[in-house]
Amino acid sequence: MTEDAVAALRAGLAVILPTDTVYGLCALPEHADVLYELKGRDRSKPVALLAADVDALTAAVPGLDGSVLQRYVPGPYTLVVGEVGVRVPNLPPAAAEVVRAVGVVAATSANLSGGPDPRRVTDIPREMRAACGAIVDAGELAGVPSTVIDVTGVEPRILRQGAGVPPE
Repeated sequence: MTEDAVAALRAGLAVILPTDTVYGLCALPEHADVLYELKGRDRSKPVALLAADVDALTAAVPGLDGSVLQRYVPGPYTLVVGEVGVRVPNLPPAAAEVVRAVGVVAATSANLSGGPDPRRVTDIPREMRAACGAIVDAGELAGVPSTVIDVTGVEPRILRQGAGVPPE
């Protein structure tokens, strides 16, 4: 299952992966356009970069301050750092294996834009599932999206309250 997901990502296809919050629609960053197409998402709304650990994320995003990340990750947070959102979730083992194999993925929730957050694979629109190169099913997830925090200013600012309660 994980080999199929890694092969699909490397072939430029989207895959569905479980996270610590909801199911994610993922692609390699250079193929992120497929996420916008499948989701029906406005291209002015960026997708996040998701990694299995801080080292992979800092390697993928030049100038990213790992010390800022350490305060929030791993966990159910998306951190806005300049023009990009970044995540290091507590991934289920199979999803972590896939993400480690490719380094970092572009990710967004596996729903149509504005639709309900998918806590089960069956909650993901059938057309989206059919268009993906692989699906990693980890059963039912929490179903609450990540908390989005802008960490570019002097003080962190919550942009969307979600699954995580930010540390003080």
